[in-house]
Amino acid sequence: MTTYAVGDIQGCYDALRRLLDKIDFDEDKDKLWVAGDLVNRGPASAETLRYLKGLGENCTAVLGNHDLHLLAIAAGARKPKRGDTAAEVLDAPDSHELLEWLRFRPFVHHSEKHHCLMVHAGVPPIWDEDKILRRAAELEAAIQGPDSHDFFMHMYGNQPDHWSKDLTGNDRLRMIANYFTRMRFCSADGTLELDSKGNIPPRGFAPWFLHKHKRSKDLTVLFGHWAALEGRVFKKGYEALDTGCVWGGQLTVMRIKDRKRFSVDADG
Repeated sequence: MTTYAVGDIQGCYDALRRLLDKIDFDEDKDKLWVAGDLVNRGPASAETLRYLKGLGENCTAVLGNHDLHLLAIAAGARKPKRGDTAAEVLDAPDSHELLEWLRFRPFVHHSEKHHCLMVHAGVPPIWDEDKILRRAAELEAAIQGPDSHDFFMHMYGNQPDHWSKDLTGNDRLRMIANYFTRMRFCSADGTLELDSKGNIPPRGFAPWFLHKHKRSKDLTVLFGHWAALEGRVFKKGYEALDTGCVWGGQLTVMRIKDRKRFSVDADG
């Protein structure tokens, strides 16, 4: 049994299957971790969800911002944006089953066995593992519970931009969601800057992983979301997995035990 982690698929189902064929992935024995953004903008979001769901316990996927966006559209809390491919999932005959499976994915996966933590965008430097997992559980309860529509109605926005234990309600949940699913740059105290999407940080900010973190030094954080990094971080303890498949780049999977990477081009 071998465990792999793959970056943002975003509905690029054909590339995913070619990549899994390349590594001789055994659907009955091997484990696949997915670093969020399973859907949207790619050509086959429904097929991607269907395949990952079909792997059962052999697939562990965390939620990304595009996954949340799809769930918000499905809940009637948001209209599709230009370039979204949500209709393919919403119009699928098994739409309800796919969306329910997606809604019950975690925001963070922590593996003590592999000394890894996987999240879509990142974790703020001000939280240790215990706080990361507790905040993730809060957010999961919000989207899995009976009041999920209220969360999706108030999910969008860049404020508040700084964590406080005194935050409550949707402001608190939005802050947690922005850390886990949208963050690229922040300050050392966890203040978010969500407008910049390239590699050059605005003044006073840095890539979230460059700050001194409270997490354990032996814990490796796996993340996607940031295609502009092209899978390169150059800092021990962090592994960037998004190599821009949906933008014509590559889809990349990493073998957990030795950090070896395998990639396929988006266009085959």
